Amino acid sequence: MIATAQDEEKPTFPLETIYAKRKPWGTRKLLKNFRFSLSTGYGHTFMSHKLDGYGIIQPKNGSPQLFLGSAPSTRFSNWVNRGIQDSTTTVPIDAFRVSSDSTKLGFKGKAWNIPLNATIHYEFLERYRIGGGYAIEYMNLGPMHPITFKDKISNFQPTPKGGMMQKYYGMLGISFYRIDKFLFTGDVQAGGYKPGKNFDMSQIKKGLYVNAGVTIEHEFSEYLKAFLRPSFEFKTYTLNLPNSDKPIPHYMNAFYVNIGLTYALPELPKCFHKECQAQMNHTHGNREYRSRMHKIYKKQNPMYGENYPKLLKYKGRNKKKMNPY
Repeated sequence: MIATAQDEEKPTFPLETIYAKRKPWGTRKLLKNFRFSLSTGYGHTFMSHKLDGYGIIQPKNGSPQLFLGSAPSTRFSNWVNRGIQDSTTTVPIDAFRVSSDSTKLGFKGKAWNIPLNATIHYEFLERYRIGGGYAIEYMNLGPMHPITFKDKISNFQPTPKGGMMQKYYGMLGISFYRIDKFLFTGDVQAGGYKPGKNFDMSQIKKGLYVNAGVTIEHEFSEYLKAFLRPSFEFKTYTLNLPNSDKPIPHYMNAFYVNIGLTYALPELPKCFHKECQAQMNHTHGNREYRSRMHKIYKKQNPMYGENYPKLLKYKGRNKKKMNPY
């Protein structure tokens, strides 16, 4: 009796004749956790520097000039991005003169930036990400304003004003909060930068920069996201004036707001049958495919599809009815 019951439970034919063994898509599976992003936005840079060891001469009609120590006959102009030594040695009689020995000297200014940013990162354990990127941005320098003796020292405009800055960096991030289709991720970028041709690179010694921000992502689908990233950036450089042994430290911190798109390569290719209407992931032969109905810009559950997640009775004027049926 026992042997008969066991025989009845056995299949009368091999199941592999119906269920084909699925052949994996190797490369796609390897790349599915990589994310590719493009963004642009606006940046506001805060320019400042220290003039310890220098003095300022302000001619009655003209732009302010620097002099080193107690030698006003050797003067410099445009000491933000391209230091120039004045060829004349005569100091105007009516010029206002002040030294950093007696007061704090310096200038502050602003610049605006238009960045174009490309990144690639790898996501793992559903919340961590690591990657890198490259950015190029147009930077336009504004006028510099004195921080002291504002009634005696005039503003000056660094020239040339505009140039293209390049950045290359590594990135680390961790997702910390989700609400519906919005995901919040804190991330840090660190790397090097190269100012544009409006900066004299033979006079500049630059260091690394650090950018910290929060990326707010809105999921259109599992493959496509839009994001907004406010961030703050810290970077410095020193400028060496001609025939001067005292570099000027500069601070070029900035606030950015970037907006862009993130794309993930689907693990499964789209179904090759043009007339296929299946909404869920499915097989043809020994290969699995994603639905042709699974739009890249529209959220779908790959297990059952959800082309119409909101019922018609809850749309438009129907949603105002007490009983929409």
